[in-house]
Amino acid sequence: MIDFELTEDHKAIQRMVREFAAREVAPYIKEWDEKQHFERSVLDKMAALGLLGICIPEEYGGAGFDYISLGLACEELEAIDTFLRVIMSVHVGLNSMTLLTWGTEEQKRKYLVPQARGEKIATYGLTEPGAGSDVVGIRSTARREGDEYVLNGEKMWISLADVADHFLFFCWTDEAKRRQRDHSGISCFIVERGMKGFSSGTIHGKMGIRAGNTGYFSLQDVRVPKENLLGEEGEGFKIAMFALEQGRYTVAAGATGVIRACRDASIAYALERETFGTKIANHQLVKEKIAEMEADYQMCRLLYLRAGWMKNIGLPNARATSLAKWQATVRSEKAASMAIEVHGANGYSNDYPVERYFRNCKAAVIYEGTRDIHTLMQADWALGLKQEKAARRQLPPYRAADARQAIAAD
Repeated sequence: MIDFELTEDHKAIQRMVREFAAREVAPYIKEWDEKQHFERSVLDKMAALGLLGICIPEEYGGAGFDYISLGLACEELEAIDTFLRVIMSVHVGLNSMTLLTWGTEEQKRKYLVPQARGEKIATYGLTEPGAGSDVVGIRSTARREGDEYVLNGEKMWISLADVADHFLFFCWTDEAKRRQRDHSGISCFIVERGMKGFSSGTIHGKMGIRAGNTGYFSLQDVRVPKENLLGEEGEGFKIAMFALEQGRYTVAAGATGVIRACRDASIAYALERETFGTKIANHQLVKEKIAEMEADYQMCRLLYLRAGWMKNIGLPNARATSLAKWQATVRSEKAASMAIEVHGANGYSNDYPVERYFRNCKAAVIYEGTRDIHTLMQADWALGLKQEKAARRQLPPYRAADARQAIAAD
């Protein structure tokens, strides 16, 4: 039997994250956005609540909750501001869940445990100045020298680039395969900020997500021990695609939160604003916009919850996650645009949050696979031209701990 009811743990997480975001971020987000200020203390507060290891097993320092809990947390966080969900995407989705799946026991103990506890912050480095969707277009390299690899390259548009302690770095380890554009020549390494030759910087002037830290990092002859190779040589592309699948899930859940926030803001404004002698809530075209936001929210919520359920029980979910990410992001863009129209001229001002929602939501249509990439992927799956191939490593299914404290015990 299908059960659409959230568990008590799910409800507690939902409530806790909603209260945290409303208390610690909502009163300050307009100022942070205006000043393009990243408030570093937010990371410590999220860590204290267990959010930075929410779905990582307790044996590796995490809170031990399921993947649906991760989605619910992302929805609540992005309903306040996108930068909060981005933290979850790169630290938990792209990096920690990848280490959980592909890392050796030694790598998990050294890197995953402090990340899950929030003692170290992590991110993911795939995109380069000349390579985005075209992954095999990356130019970063690594060459083996004894028990070390020497890494060189630059990554761009990296969330938490100027804040993170640990980085997943994707690069070519086989020059012949690079020339042939054969992705089996790409490998992945765990890089630490303190390694000699590492540098990073922050990008300013972004259209949206101005309260978040976005930047670049550069590696110049950075020597990394062979023990920091994640997976095996040549598995970098597979690891990158696995990581993106986890990140897409968090983006889908977060974009669903944007739709909900646009709906709620529009409802509140429509019940207050009067034109032509009546509340604008009585105008049919305003009702139509709100109805579309409601429908989009309910549909996208079901899509990401289904993907989370599939992750919980160990089912392949690349197709389901892609669909959830694609639809939630494009519908959040539509919802934000309609919310501004409901607000009229006021929606064009940052006196109302819908202006920020509109600027923020655009990036999600681009990262973790553009809308065009996902459109083609979904068509290929439907046509039978693309199949979900099992990788050497699969995301571990959720295993409920026999005994643990509730995350919302406070």
